[in-house]
Amino acid sequence: QVQLVESGGGLVQAGGSLRLSCAASGRTFGVYTMGWFRQAPGKERELVATINWSGISTYYVDSVKGRFTISRDNAKNTVYLQMNSLRPEDTAVYYCAAKPRGTTGAYPYWGQGTQVTVSS
Repeated sequence: QVQLVESGGGLVQAGGSLRLSCAASGRTFGVYTMGWFRQAPGKERELVATINWSGISTYYVDSVKGRFTISRDNAKNTVYLQMNSLRPEDTAVYYCAAKPRGTTGAYPYWGQGTQVTVSS
């Protein structure tokens, strides 16, 4: 089992940047696929980006490609989401999630979320 704690959210103007961090407990962080999700008010939660256990393979939803970068530091048990050129439509609660590598389907482990607000 892994526990996740996000940080780094806040209020930023459109065009600005934020870096979210997600710190994981436990000594087996490297065996988890990590994902960042977001949920805006009145909308369903959506997958934003994922990164495999080694950091070699990543995925981004089309709306953030070229603007967001997911990365991980397994020595620090931390995954990051660098968000550049932020837009008002990026406003949401951002969650990190983990699932054991090699598994498909839902992510069983979630953080509590961090609010990102982008003003126009």
